[in-house]
Amino acid sequence: MTSSALDASVAEVPDWREIRPLELTPILSAALDAFYENGFHGASVRDIAKRVGVTVPALYYHHENKEGLLLALLELSTRDVLARADAADAAGGDDPVQRLANVIYSIVLRLTNRARMVALESEVRYLSADNRQHHSAIRKNIEELVLAIVKDGNRAGVFSATDAAETTRAVLGMCQSIPRWYHAEGKLSPESVSNKYVAIALKAVGCGATVRPIRAPRRRKS
Repeated sequence: MTSSALDASVAEVPDWREIRPLELTPILSAALDAFYENGFHGASVRDIAKRVGVTVPALYYHHENKEGLLLALLELSTRDVLARADAADAAGGDDPVQRLANVIYSIVLRLTNRARMVALESEVRYLSADNRQHHSAIRKNIEELVLAIVKDGNRAGVFSATDAAETTRAVLGMCQSIPRWYHAEGKLSPESVSNKYVAIALKAVGCGATVRPIRAPRRRKS
């Protein structure tokens, strides 16, 4: 998938307070299933093509190789979370507390709802050095967004993070660990986990304020 196609696929970001299925091409959908079930190393292009019902040459017409499939999925996933985080940040206006709450909520909501996509992060090691660097640069934008919020909160006197950069990494690292223990069949809903981690993140940056629990938008009845 080209960069423009990736951008277009996340151009219309739904409300950051909810998760809707990502629109994947049949090839990328099959690749995601194969990578999730067998890992990148264990999945084969032939199997992916068979799942879609196309020939291997037809698959290569759309993606250069198996690594290209992985990279396309990783970029789609990362650009999606960044777009959602940007929207959540904007919804917080000029209030660093609400901005951080919104962004952490949007990140955790994705982590608890998109297990297959999130699991792909463990396959980054199979990317070439150039592709791995490209993917890392996109992910860095998320860290920089949260860091900017923490610094704004420090300047406003509502946060007291003595080391903004390390605190940011700690908060994001805490969030990234969620897929290791979270199960959709458990007692905690994605929304509940997201709000719990908002509270933890605010404490981590030294914020004494509390925010109202964030809830999914109400749907209008047609």
